[in-house]
Amino acid sequence: MTKINKAACIGGGVIGGGWIARFLLAGIDVDVYDPHPEAKRIVGEVLANAEKAYAMLTGAPLPPRGKLTFRDTLEAAVAGADWIQESVPERLDLKRNVLTQIDAAAKPDALIGSSTSGLLPTDLQRDMRHPERLFVAHPYNPVYLLPLVEIVGGEKTSAATIQAAMERLPPIGMKGVHIAKEIEAFVGDRLLEALWREALWLIKDDICTVETLDDVIRYSFGLRWAQMGLFQTYRIAGGEAGMRHFLAQFGPALQWNWTKLMDVVDLDDALVEKIGQQSDEQADGLSIRELERIRDENLVGILQSLKGGHGGKGWGAGKLLKDFEQQLWAAGGGEKGGLDVTKPLRLIDTKVSPAWVDYNGHMTEHRYLQVFGDTSDALLRLIGVDLDYVERGHSYYTVETHIRHLGEAKLGQAIHSTAQILASDEKRLHVFHALHDSANGDVIATAEQMLLHVDAKAGKATAAPEEVLAKLGPISAAHAALTMPEGAGRHVGQKR
Repeated sequence: MTKINKAACIGGGVIGGGWIARFLLAGIDVDVYDPHPEAKRIVGEVLANAEKAYAMLTGAPLPPRGKLTFRDTLEAAVAGADWIQESVPERLDLKRNVLTQIDAAAKPDALIGSSTSGLLPTDLQRDMRHPERLFVAHPYNPVYLLPLVEIVGGEKTSAATIQAAMERLPPIGMKGVHIAKEIEAFVGDRLLEALWREALWLIKDDICTVETLDDVIRYSFGLRWAQMGLFQTYRIAGGEAGMRHFLAQFGPALQWNWTKLMDVVDLDDALVEKIGQQSDEQADGLSIRELERIRDENLVGILQSLKGGHGGKGWGAGKLLKDFEQQLWAAGGGEKGGLDVTKPLRLIDTKVSPAWVDYNGHMTEHRYLQVFGDTSDALLRLIGVDLDYVERGHSYYTVETHIRHLGEAKLGQAIHSTAQILASDEKRLHVFHALHDSANGDVIATAEQMLLHVDAKAGKATAAPEEVLAKLGPISAAHAALTMPEGAGRHVGQKR
């Protein structure tokens, strides 16, 4: 099985709370054990941020949220769990003790992951009776948005455990990378540690402030790293000759004594206070929760941009998001079982996210087209025109659109769209979409569209196959009995 049916999280802090949110929003029930007196509040705040982020991240239908249960004992929390994630503080003695307790109480085939940032799995599994099922599952904060997990096995971890862990991550929207050799801090933190050490020296030596240093990252190579990493970025820097030319040209510079990577800065009280004061000034009064929400909104925007990269195929983390959305549509969205075809089909339910609004707090014009496009896509999936169908070389192309703006969709507003088929034949699909305020049903906007079935390879309109027409026909026939919607057939500037 590649699906997690029940998860347990031991520890509900920043990382543990992120894991809890990731599991719950994937429709997985989660039992939690954390003796911290504020655990429920902390987890609740992390989950609230995650839900806001997911509302911005995707219009695909999420499964019903999993059930969250706090348990009084570790043993009760791990009972029956398929995946157990330990996220207690980074102390070897504490983690080793907790993992040994988990091992004794978990069911035999449960996977046990540790959220450690640098402790070796061999050291963690020392006292376990079943060490073969323990592995490091090192995520990145926020766990509910950043999809990467470093999977690292110890000396006694079985290959089957590593494979099972890797297989269970894509269904919850995450990407596992197997680190082949066990080293302290793994790969990501080794890189971050080198950058962090050099950054501390730059602050200590008064080369720059923390804000200047962050600006250097976020306005330059940070943007490159977000979509192409390190080596591929440098391959491009080598020009047409590629990586070999880059190494030949810049490799000698590695011998120059530019950095202090192996010297550890003394974090004395004066340096701690300098960094703390500059960090306070940089935050400019924003709370940690406000900064988290800003971070999440920005990450969502980056992920959505990457989703449309590489000619719409998706790129990097955006490709992973695109694949995850296709999985969500296939699982619960595209088919929408139980739809009443005797009325316009309610296909999209969403909220107006911060990424969708302009300076007035109103949804920007191109977002209306996005929602209506999502509505057309949902209708097409309903008749069998899904990703697999498109990859086989056929699809429906929108050749004409008329949008009317009748009201305003505002930040945070719950909205939904409906689709009515006005006419169809073997090549054409004439539809009328309406965007509604979900609170009162008022129509905010409408879109009338004409779609043509095409052979993408031949570059021309062709008749849809019988299996598509067989699904389209009953809906089209039922909608033929409906009243023509107000505004259908209007041209631009036409008065009521």
